[in-house]
Parts: sequence; C-alpha cells; structure tokens
Amino acid sequence: MPTSPGRLSPPSAITVESPARLHLGFIDPNASLGRAFGSVGLAIDAHNTCLTVRHAPAAAHHGRIDGRIDGAVSNAQRERIEQHLAALHAAFGAGPALDIELHDTPRAHTGLGSGTQLALALGTAFARVRGLDTSSADIARVLARGLRSGIGIHGFDHGGLIVDGGRAASTLVPPLIARQDFPEAWRVLLIDDTSREGLHGDDEKRGLASLAPFPAHLAAHLSHLVLMRILPAVAEREFAPFADALCDLQQTIGEYFAPVQGGVFASPAVARAMEAVAAEQKAGIGQTSWGPVGFAFVASAQDAERALAAARRAAPGASLNYTIAAARNRGATWRAAAPGQRGADAA
Repeated sequence: MPTSPGRLSPPSAITVESPARLHLGFIDPNASLGRAFGSVGLAIDAHNTCLTVRHAPAAAHHGRIDGRIDGAVSNAQRERIEQHLAALHAAFGAGPALDIELHDTPRAHTGLGSGTQLALALGTAFARVRGLDTSSADIARVLARGLRSGIGIHGFDHGGLIVDGGRAASTLVPPLIARQDFPEAWRVLLIDDTSREGLHGDDEKRGLASLAPFPAHLAAHLSHLVLMRILPAVAEREFAPFADALCDLQQTIGEYFAPVQGGVFASPAVARAMEAVAAEQKAGIGQTSWGPVGFAFVASAQDAERALAAARRAAPGASLNYTIAAARNRGATWRAAAPGQRGADAA
C-alpha cells in the first residue's frame, strides 16, 4: 500500500455500486504446477452491492471516528463494516467520522462475492470522501481480500470475463492475465437455495486443508480448457464450445471439492434444477464458488426463460430463488451523493 497516497478533491458523500461476480472455477487449487488457485470468473448485472459513505454531522458523533451504519441486514454485516472502517482508519490515518448507508447487498455466503464487493465498495467510498488516490488492490490488501481469488477485485475494476494468474510466494493480489467483454446476448440463470449457506471462514479453511492434492494432469487439463476453449469461444461468440468447456471445468473442479461440500453441487435441489435445464437445451451449468448458488449459461433471453421454466418444474416447493442475469462488461461505478440525504432519499 502506498505510504503517501495522492490527494483528490473530495466530495462530502459518495455512492458506490459494484457488480456481483460468479466464480466459475479454480485452475490449480494447491499449486500442483507451481502457482496456487488461478481463477475464472464473470461480473454480472444482478445482485449488486450499493452503499453511500458521507461525512457525519459533527454534533452526532462527538469526536468518535465511527458514525452511523444504516441498512445492515445482520449483526455480522454491521460488525464486518465496523472492522473494515477500523482497518481503513489504521491504514490511512484517522479522519472525520463517517456515516455508512447500505442500499443493496447480495445474500452473504452464496458464492456471489458479497464480502469482497462490500469491502471494495466501502474502501473506495472511504478513500474518495477522504481525498485519497488509492487502488482497489491497495484497499483489498488493507481489508484482507483476494487471498485466494482475484476475480472479485478485477471484476470490481473492469467487469467482464476475468482470468487471474493465481498466487506465487511473493503474490499480494492474484494478477489479471485475461479480460474479455462477455457476449451481451448470452444469459445466465442463477438459482439460490435460501435454506443453505456456502462454506466460509474457519469451515472453509478446514475444508480446503482436508482435500487431497489436486492432480497435476487435471490442473493442466483445466489450463487448456481456459486458454484454448473458454477464452476463444467467448472471443468468437461461439456459445456451444463455451458451454461444453465450462461444464467440463465445473465437473472436474466440482468432483474435487465434492468430499467437502457433499457433492458437485452443495444443494441437491439446485442440482436437480440444473440437470433439468441441461436435459432440455445446451447450457453451461455449474456452481459459483462454494454455492449454494448454481448457474446455467444459455445463448439468449428466450433460452433463459425456457431454462427457468424447466428448473421450476424440477424442484417444486424447494427454497429456491431464481434470477436471470446478463454479464456486466464494466466495473464498479461511483457518483457524488447529496450530503444530507438518507434512506429512500439517498442517491
């Protein structure tokens, strides 16, 4: 992190909106070929994170560095924001108290990257109202994001289809090695089993530690899938090769993680719905990160409606939420907000 970040002319209130991301798979989870993890992912136009940071009224905080936090959906989310603010103040120096207002966040621990997007949106807004010129990578290091995957960080900056280069001994944030605009016509059906959460925290660490070494020949296979099948298919707008390669990648990595998460999919209901979609049409199916959100890529908006109908027939009565999304080929956005507005009146 720069020790003397540049100064900008700061507005007193900033609203930041950042995209959710799908983590489409690791390439080499435990460095069998030299670099650990390596990720493929996509920024999407649904389940965004949106928040506003503004200078707190002087009379409201009486000299404290923390102001109000409005809109948090849980105590855990509020505590996470407080921890992030403390880390940002420690890294960049104490300053005026700030009020935080959350407008939208995805459900936590579902595979949509909500933790990283919250951290980066908060850190970016913090930096801008403080007049600091600092990067997303700097913020991620301060807030301990990107320890395995760089998809959330690079998706925040650029949007689109992202491939990161994993981690070596000296790596701080996994480097961006490929970024492509994703075809605007293609759609993805997302299915969230609201009765479940994906692995996170200490459970995730224990789960990863319990897995056998990832075979080098499978890491080589996934590298070929990404470099010679997925990326070319997206570049040439060829849906069928993309879907086939994505299914291959997801099946390979899903079987590796199955002993920890109970199967290729963490949710049996999501698995049934995805199998039904794939039985009716060409689709790239899988699970983002630890789930429980599953995805089915299809070639058009019309195909997405067909996929939604098939999924609903396959899992009636299950605790499933459905979203049809497109790719988001741009990163996070920010705008100056009215300094005194709150709640429904905020930008």
